Amino acid sequence: MIDTGPMARGPVRWFWLAAGWLAVGMGGVGVVVPGLPTTVFFIVAASCFARSSPRFERWVLGLPGVGPMVRDHRDGLGMARRAKVIAVTMMLTAATAAAVLAIDNAAVAATVIGLALVGTWYVLWRVPTSEVVLARRAAEK
Repeated sequence: MIDTGPMARGPVRWFWLAAGWLAVGMGGVGVVVPGLPTTVFFIVAASCFARSSPRFERWVLGLPGVGPMVRDHRDGLGMARRAKVIAVTMMLTAATAAAVLAIDNAAVAATVIGLALVGTWYVLWRVPTSEVVLARRAAEK
């Protein structure tokens, strides 16, 4: 669990709990909808649950598949190289398909492609690669 200070109480706790479940719902949709991120929503959910429900935070961290990625994010490891390749491939594939379907509306197609390129840039250059981080940490010891 992440130390977020004292547990929220009253209406604030309910806000964080609702936000956590909303993020879980969005992450669940992302599991089946190509191009919609999954892990980022579960990272948000774990953060919300850390402020409202340690039980649900443990549940998110223990989920098979996504739990280890949320824990890696919290540890500053970022994403595995394989996960980055899959994420970028899915983003670009979904954006290309959406742009082709929206070919009659050039503004929508351009927006979709632009957002996919921004997402690709972010994943490739701003999100740490876990293998690189671990190699750096090993070299520092």
